[in-house]
Amino acid sequence: MSIVVSSLKWESARSGAQTISYDSDGYHLVRFPYEKTEESYDPWKMHDAAHGGESKSQFPDPRSGLIWPSHHGWGMLSAMVFWAADARATEYRARFVRDPLDSSTGYDSTATTDTPPSRGGQYRTYQWQMFVHPGTPVGLKISARGVGDVKLPVPLILAEFKLAINTDVKTPPA
Repeated sequence: MSIVVSSLKWESARSGAQTISYDSDGYHLVRFPYEKTEESYDPWKMHDAAHGGESKSQFPDPRSGLIWPSHHGWGMLSAMVFWAADARATEYRARFVRDPLDSSTGYDSTATTDTPPSRGGQYRTYQWQMFVHPGTPVGLKISARGVGDVKLPVPLILAEFKLAINTDVKTPPA
């Protein structure tokens, strides 16, 4: 079994605050720096600033939130998100999205998770598995909501986003 991995990390203490801006789907695409300063691991260049456009992407533009699968295969996505404490929030949401910028094969969200707050900061992990393909990027989108489904710009403290692709998916003989 062969597995290729991209592991991204962003931390406000190292890279500064991430401005939370909501897209038309009501979610924020979490951005990740291209530098190796945040303990990121990306030997297959799935999080490369050259992917997805005519010009080079720069953190924190929207393309810095994408992982571009290097292989076809069974993708195991995982994420960790730490939000700052905010008494206004009544729920925290996260989802994995194929083509979150609608730039290649079309926006396709999956594995949306909705959780109520606990006291203090909000610390969450997420996992999902699905087929992934080169040319269709994946992203992690988050949302903090208040009463009446109001979207809140609750600050993030830390975020990690990982894709491990099993490239040896067996199929039965014809």
